[in-house]
Order: sequence, then structure tokens, then C-alpha cells
Amino acid sequence: MMRNVFILAFNDLAFAFKNKTFLLVLFIPLFVFVTLNFVDETGEDTSKVRIGLLAQETLTPEVSESINAAETYIELTRLTSSEEGVRLLQERELDGVITSSEDASGSLVLLVLKRDSIQTLAIMQTFAALQKTAQGAAPDWISGIDSLHQGGIQRETLPTWVLMLVLLIGFVILPAQVAEEKEKKLLLGLLQTPINEVQWLLAKLILGMTLILTAVLFLHLLGKFGLVHLFDYMALLLAGSFCFSAFGIFLGFLCRTQASARTLGVIFYLPHLLPSAMSDVSEKFTAVAPLLPSYQLYKPLQSILLESASLADMTFDWIYLIVLGSMMCLFSYVLMKKRWLM
Repeated sequence: MMRNVFILAFNDLAFAFKNKTFLLVLFIPLFVFVTLNFVDETGEDTSKVRIGLLAQETLTPEVSESINAAETYIELTRLTSSEEGVRLLQERELDGVITSSEDASGSLVLLVLKRDSIQTLAIMQTFAALQKTAQGAAPDWISGIDSLHQGGIQRETLPTWVLMLVLLIGFVILPAQVAEEKEKKLLLGLLQTPINEVQWLLAKLILGMTLILTAVLFLHLLGKFGLVHLFDYMALLLAGSFCFSAFGIFLGFLCRTQASARTLGVIFYLPHLLPSAMSDVSEKFTAVAPLLPSYQLYKPLQSILLESASLADMTFDWIYLIVLGSMMCLFSYVLMKKRWLM
């Protein structure tokens, strides 16, 4: 009996090698290791907080002298306007912008991207240490914190959840379904009928986009999240669902079996999800994430859901998504014509 058990076990291991399952087992720990190295930053440069200050702002002598003396901990940038400060915050070039408070004489107001972020905590700790050194137990220099991202922690995580749903359907569900139709010769059978390649591609795109929009709508209904720019949000979701549905169909054509399609999908899913979703955590992720297609969806999602921006402010992003989706459709069409791995 044990002989049969071992034979079956070795047979399953052989299938795991053939279906690239072992590749996935090795890829996930490697990806986690690389991700942790991106997040766990060390060194003098990473300890600095990047502060913006309007050129016309006049600080008290104690604050001004303390900031100038703390070059090791504070990187000060002079701004020509408040609009420039907001733009640099959104582009992650600054951690915060300080301005004089209108209510309390000599106190400051801090403008940040997220109120409860690591950067905000670092700024408050740095200024608290400088104040203690300069004045001891005096009133806090920073009397208020304003945030560009409006809403609580649930709403701030909403762009991440929406991105996760889009990528999950695009990179995991659709490739497996396409590979299943190829593996079971269903696609070849359909192409023997009056259905042609373009019709099949359009049907799969509609399927993917419908699944994504349904999942996102259900998420909004459960969370009762209100929207300011509904038209812009829906237009962006349509562009994103089209892009990643087309991407998923293309990945499905690269695989012969469902198992290999799921493996390839996860390999694409994780690197597209985590760097974009964690771009606020690490400067390295902030530099890497814009190179990924997922960031061209995640960044506009943040702007619309958290900053009440409009689609007119992100023309490059939605054009990028549509162009990339069209290219993926073209590649899939070429592979269908060649009957790739069918």
C-alpha cells in the first residue's frame, strides 16, 4: 500500500513541476524577500523629513534657527505657491508643507497627504524634539494638521481594495478561464462555427469588465462609500477594467493548461498589486510603482476617491490604460490566428 502512496505522491510532484506550481512556490518567498527590502529602509537619507515652506512665510526665530540647525533630519524646500506644495505632496516629493496658523500667533499648520501616515508621525516627532531642545515645555509649534486625503481609514484603503479586485479578476480569473477553453479544445470548436476571433475577444472583454464592475459596485454597496465625481470614477474604472481584462486574456493565451495560467497570473498579480498599494510606505516603492501599469490606475483612483480630483487632471493615465489594453487585444488576436498552444 505504501508503495502505491509513494508512486502517487511522486506522480503529483511531477505534475507540479510540469504545471509550474513549483515555480510559484519559489517565486512567492523570493517576492516577499524583495518587498521587505524595499520597505525596510535604512541609512541617513531615509531618516530625513522633507518639508515645504512658502517663500513668503516668516517663521519665529526659534523655529527658523532650529530647522536650519537640523539639516541632518529636515530637508527644507522653498515653495513659490501653495499649489506647488499640493502638487509636490501628491507626487510624493514632499512629506509635508508648513504654514503659519491664522488662529494662534507663532504656531504652524502642517499639510500632509495622509493624517495617519508614517511621514506625518516622523514630522511631528522631529518638530517635537526640536521644540523640546529649543524651548522646553512650551506650547506645540504645530497646532493643527490638515490632510489632502479626506475620510477615515476605511475610505483611505478603498483605492487599494478596488485595485485588488481589478487585478484579481484580470490576472487570476480570466487567464484560467481562457486556458481552460484552450485545454478542453472548446475554443477550437467555437472557431469552427460562424463565431470568429474578434467576436470571441469582445465577449471575453465584456465578461471581464462586467465581473470587475460588479465586484466594485458590491464593495461600494457594502461599505456605503459616497462619491463626488461619479462620472469620472466610472470612466476610469471602465478604462482600467478594459486594460486588465485584455491583459488577462493575453496571459491565458500564453499558457497551455489552467494550472500554468493560475501560476502565471499570480506571478503578475503580486508585483502589480503590492508596489502600487504600498507606494506611500517607501520611497523606493514610490520610484518603482510608476513603471507598472497598475499604478496608472491606482494613482487616479486615489485622486478621485480621496482628493475629489477629476478625470481631466489625469489624461495620461486613462489614455495609457486604453492604449495598453488595445495592444494586449492585438497580441491576443495574433496568438488566436496562430492557434497558439491549442
